[in-house]
Amino acid sequence: MAMNLPSQRSHGRRAPMAEINVTPLVDVMLVLLIIFMVTAPLLTQGVPVNLPDSRAKPLDQDKEPTEISLDEAGRIFLAKEEVSADALPARLAALAASGRGGEVPQVYLRADRGLDYGRVMRVMGELNAAGLNRVALVTVGDD
Repeated sequence: MAMNLPSQRSHGRRAPMAEINVTPLVDVMLVLLIIFMVTAPLLTQGVPVNLPDSRAKPLDQDKEPTEISLDEAGRIFLAKEEVSADALPARLAALAASGRGGEVPQVYLRADRGLDYGRVMRVMGELNAAGLNRVALVTVGDD
């Protein structure tokens, strides 16, 4: 006499499947993860600057700093907006005054490696004159 076990099929009918196949779900999630990892660095846009190399470690950052960029032609950009050299001191003074609770805002200075050193130092002098002394020079990592 044969016993009818639940795993056996009876009369050609299929028993309901009690398991969920998660392999396709994992495959799709891994593909999406790879897509996001590849496209995330491409989302940052700014002024194209040929940065110098450095072996310095990246800075820990609490809030978004202000970026000042100098391109290969020596044009000055304050947060992706071009600023003339004459208007720069007033804009930097306004930036320094915008600090909350007397805190000096963090400034990232990005300068093209082909620029004259004196041009970069003039901008740094304007930053110092405005009271912005938390300046970080941005370079390309040597990975």
